[in-house]
Amino acid sequence: MKRRQNNFLRVNKSPSHIEQCTQPLVFILVLLAIGHSSFAQVTITTQAQGVSATPASGPPLTITLQDALQRARQNDSQYRAAITDLGLAREDRVQARAGLLPNLNYNNSFIYTQGTGPLPASCATSTLGCPTSKFIANNGVHEYIGQADVHQAVSLTNFADYRRTSAALAQARAKAEVAARGLVVTVTQSYYGLVVAQRKYATAQRAAAEAGRFLDVSQKLESGGEVAHADVIKARIQAQQQQRDLRETQLGMERSRLDLAVLLFPDFNQDFAVVDDLQIPEPLPTFAEVEAAGKKNNPDLRAALAALEVANHEVTAAWGGLLPTLGIDYFYGIDSNQFAIRTNGVRNLGYSAVATLQIPIFSWGADRSKLKQAELRRDQAYVELTFAQRQLLGHLRQFYGEAEASRLEMESLASSAELAADSMRLTTLRYQAGESTVLEVVDAQNTLTLARNAYDDGQARFRIAVANLQTMTGNF
Repeated sequence: MKRRQNNFLRVNKSPSHIEQCTQPLVFILVLLAIGHSSFAQVTITTQAQGVSATPASGPPLTITLQDALQRARQNDSQYRAAITDLGLAREDRVQARAGLLPNLNYNNSFIYTQGTGPLPASCATSTLGCPTSKFIANNGVHEYIGQADVHQAVSLTNFADYRRTSAALAQARAKAEVAARGLVVTVTQSYYGLVVAQRKYATAQRAAAEAGRFLDVSQKLESGGEVAHADVIKARIQAQQQQRDLRETQLGMERSRLDLAVLLFPDFNQDFAVVDDLQIPEPLPTFAEVEAAGKKNNPDLRAALAALEVANHEVTAAWGGLLPTLGIDYFYGIDSNQFAIRTNGVRNLGYSAVATLQIPIFSWGADRSKLKQAELRRDQAYVELTFAQRQLLGHLRQFYGEAEASRLEMESLASSAELAADSMRLTTLRYQAGESTVLEVVDAQNTLTLARNAYDDGQARFRIAVANLQTMTGNF
C-alpha cells in the first residue's frame, strides 16, 4: 500500500498537476460540509418542532372551526357513508316509481323450425294428409318477430314499494343529518382538544420556568445561610416534576394534533395551526326555546318516524303478495314468415294485446311468513319511535344542564386562575422574605397550574356541551 502511494506521488509530482487534482477534491469537501450543515439544521429544526418529520414548504395552514368542519365533511368515512346511503335511497325511489309506469321494450327474434324435406309424389296432386313440417314448434318454418312491447304491471305491492322507498328516502335524509351533527361534535372535541392541549403546554412551560427560577432562588438563599438544604431538595424535586409534566403535555398536544389531522386531511398533513377562539362564549337560549327547537328539528326523531312509515308500507307490500296481480302487454310489429313490412301486397305489421291476471293459490306459507315478518318489523319500529321520543326529552335536559353549568362556572374559573397567579407571586415574595415555607411555594405553583388548566377545560367543555345540544336542536 505504501509503495502504491509513493508511485502516485511520483507520477503527480508536478505542482500544477497537483493543484488541478486538489481543486475538485476541495470542491467536493465544501459540498459535503454544506450538506452536513444543512442536514444538521433540518434535524435540529425537526426536533425543535416535534410535530412532523416532513419539512414545510411554507407557513403552516391556519384553520378555523368552520374550516375544520368543511374539511371533515369531505374526508370523514362515516359521514360519507351516510351521504352514500342517502344517494342509494334516492335511486331506490326512482326505481320503484319506474315500476308504476309502463315499460317499453323492443323484441327482435328469428325462429327456425325444421322443415319436411322433399314431399311425396302423392302430395303433388293433393295436399290432404301431407305434413307441413317435420318438427312442429311455431307458426311456420321461418318465423320473424320484430315487435315493440308496452308492459304494465298493476299490483298492490308496486304501489306499496313506491311509498316505502319514499319513506326510506326521508329516513336516509334524517340519518344523514344525524351523521352531520355528530360529525360537528367529533370535530369540535378534536379541535378544542388541540387548543386546550396547546394552552396546557404553554402553562407547563411557564410552570417549569417558574420552578427553575424558584430552584435558583432557594440555592442562593441556602448559600447565604437563610434557608436549609431541605428547601433546595424540595425545589429540585418540584423542578424535575415540572419538567416531566412538560414532556407529558407536549405528548398530549402531539396526540391531539394527530387526532385532528386524521379527521381533516386526506394526505395526513400535520403542518397546520388552529385558531384559539375560546375567549368568546356563545349566548345560550332558554330551555323553553331549546325544547321547542328539539321537538321540531331533531333528526333522530324524524328518522324514527320515517322508519315506522317504512315498516307500515312493508306490511302493505306483504299483503300485496296475497292478492291478485294484473299484467297488461300490448305488442305492435311483425310476426310473419318473412322479415318485411309487406309480402305479396299483404301488410305484415299488426298488433296484439295480452291481459294476465295472476291469482295466488298456494305457496307453502311463504306469503304468510313474509306478512308476519313485516308486522314484526312494524312493531319494533314503533318501540324505537317511543324510545326516541323519551330519549329526546332526556338528552335535552342533560345537554342543556351541562351547557348552562359550564357557562356559569366559567367566570368562577377565570377568577380562580387570577387569584392563583396572585397567590403564587405573593407566596414567592414571602418566601424570599423568610415569611413562608417551601411547601407553601410548591403548593402555590401546583395550584396555579391546576387553576389555569381547569379554566381552559371549562371553556372547551362549554363549547362541546353546546355542540352536543345542537345535535338535538340544530343551530341556534
